[in-house]
Amino acid sequence: MPFSEQFLIAIALAMDAFAVAIASGVALRRVTARQTFRLAWHFGLFQALMPIIGWFMGVKIRPYIEAFDHWLAFVLLAYLGGKMIHEAFEDADTKDKTDPTRGASLVMLSVATSIDAFAVGLSLSLLGLDVWFPALIIGLTAFAFTVAGLHIGRLACRGRRLSLYAEILGGVVLVGIGIKILIEHEALWF
Repeated sequence: MPFSEQFLIAIALAMDAFAVAIASGVALRRVTARQTFRLAWHFGLFQALMPIIGWFMGVKIRPYIEAFDHWLAFVLLAYLGGKMIHEAFEDADTKDKTDPTRGASLVMLSVATSIDAFAVGLSLSLLGLDVWFPALIIGLTAFAFTVAGLHIGRLACRGRRLSLYAEILGGVVLVGIGIKILIEHEALWF
């Protein structure tokens, strides 16, 4: 597979991580270098590991995962998006913000944004292609897009009123990504 195709696949896979990173930047408002590295590292790592895992599992597990992978991603993203929307309406002085770059939120976001990369690994396996270099490209691209998205989100919520709308929009985006995944997998009947 040519490098240009690998890079385009990496960009496509990084879009979910990018959108989630923007929403995370909005939620955090202030983003430290440590938070930036932590979120980018985990998103990049999961995006790189998932194709490798998918490649090794090959065709044996695909029928089992295909049945529910999109629902898993949707539930994780909808939960986090709903929580973000709820937190937007809490009093700024009393709200206890969950840092999306730590703990269970970080793991859930990392898994939710990398499930498509698992499917890419399965596809590479079915095509008889090597996974190592594409996984590296996918991970590095996700890392870079996560850094950019986190800081775009941080800049989007400079004002207090803008911050409220940006946080609500960030939550809606997370839920929207989950719905988009369901639509792409034809799991919703419209």
